[in-house]
Amino acid sequence: MYSALERISKAALILCFWVCISISANAESWHDKTLPEIAAGLAAGEVTSVQLVEEYLARIEAIDRNGPTLNAVLAINPNALADAQRADRQRQQGMVAGPLHGVPILLKDNIESLDPLATTVGSLSMVHNIVGRDAPLVAGLRAQGAIVLGKSNLSEWANFRSQTSMSGWSALGGQTRNPHMLDRNPCGSSSGSGSGVAASLAAGAVGTETNGSIICPSSVNGIVGFKPTVGLVSAEGIVPISPTQDTAGPMSKSVMGAAMLLGAMDSADIDYPAALKSADLTGLRIGVMRAFQGQDASILPLFDRAIGVLAEQGAQVVEITTAKPMPDGFQAAAFRVLLHEFKASLNQYLLTSKSKMRSLADVIAFNRASPRELLLFDQSIFLLAQETQGTQNKHYREARALISKATREEGIDYFLSEYEVDILIAPSGQVAPRIDAVNGDIWADFAGIGWMAAIAGYPHATVPIGTVRRLPIGISFIASAGADLEVLKAAYVYEQVSKQRVIPGYLPSADAISEIARALEPYSADD
Repeated sequence: MYSALERISKAALILCFWVCISISANAESWHDKTLPEIAAGLAAGEVTSVQLVEEYLARIEAIDRNGPTLNAVLAINPNALADAQRADRQRQQGMVAGPLHGVPILLKDNIESLDPLATTVGSLSMVHNIVGRDAPLVAGLRAQGAIVLGKSNLSEWANFRSQTSMSGWSALGGQTRNPHMLDRNPCGSSSGSGSGVAASLAAGAVGTETNGSIICPSSVNGIVGFKPTVGLVSAEGIVPISPTQDTAGPMSKSVMGAAMLLGAMDSADIDYPAALKSADLTGLRIGVMRAFQGQDASILPLFDRAIGVLAEQGAQVVEITTAKPMPDGFQAAAFRVLLHEFKASLNQYLLTSKSKMRSLADVIAFNRASPRELLLFDQSIFLLAQETQGTQNKHYREARALISKATREEGIDYFLSEYEVDILIAPSGQVAPRIDAVNGDIWADFAGIGWMAAIAGYPHATVPIGTVRRLPIGISFIASAGADLEVLKAAYVYEQVSKQRVIPGYLPSADAISEIARALEPYSADD
């Protein structure tokens, strides 16, 4: 029970949120700005790291914990304010670590950090997993001065526990909400990172992807997401699913922000932000994946408009109207690979963790004994993975070879070569469906080839191209392994010209849109 004072305080926070929403249309706060703008403000002395951390913490309390209640942030770093104070002192002394010095970010809660925060994957079984070490990507961010504000919520076990799961739900964090429309799916396992960045709960975030979990939440939450070539960013210190597909990647309000984060996270010696500033599409050959654009009549005009923007910037547009079918048994093989790799890699991870769980079998037993864990959906994927015999198994090796060839040399590389193009583009996915606690995720037939880039391990960026009934849609830029900078350049030029950044409206549902509300009522002569 809340005391009277606590009830008044919470009511004040909620009122403050809605007042702030109305004011933000006329006066932009620091939290509204992009990561590069925030970094520039810190460098110019216009804002301090302490001010940023305090502003984000207040916003998390007002929006994430109360108000719309997004449930995007799973845990706050208790050291964040002290880290911000130290960053400000260092800046005053001329000791600036890098371009991210003093910038608060969120980490998806399957990524380790040395802060006193558990790496839980959203599971009650992992609450003791306070490892006291930075994943290499976090060490890279910290070396450039970034401040870990906290951990973002996620689909539990990175959405690899049940075949009937609901994206954005974890036993620890509850259901993450899409800030554009609160009853809509935030998508993918990096749902908290996507929702949190869109709602300005941090300057940027890190997500992870095995098959769509950076790109989809970025697309439906109206932000920029970048999935690097697998291996460019170390996967050490990330609770694993698939060593051949797992990668972390930046999620930001801007391509430049994503580039700044990537430059700190990756193993390459590339100044991504400097390279973007000179980006030019003149002569770039872009393959339009018409055969994979989907049939949604609301999305196609947005996609066509984006193609026009790219052509106006000097790109040579090449229509690709034929699809190359996947080999027989492709879907089953792709799933088999993940099952085998998950059991082997998770068992290895748990042995080095601080969790009380030492194997997948332990987690399965824990879930069976924990009513909350299995209240909404089962652990069918865990059970199938437990039956596998490791990655030396003949069936695993055959499946891995099949899907790799189908998505690389006979997939993305085939289209790039056959049509002599540098980049492939397609819609990033569909409009977000409603959150469905009964049936789990129910999506329309998915558009795009993000699944192909994920299985191939190739770079993939998504940038907003507009909205369908206030819900964001993104465009995908995809290329071959190692072409990360080329993908970012194309995405950056498009973003800078199109200016399709989408601001969340925090609508409770589509019924809050006046024309939809009228259409749902019986006909009136006033209509």
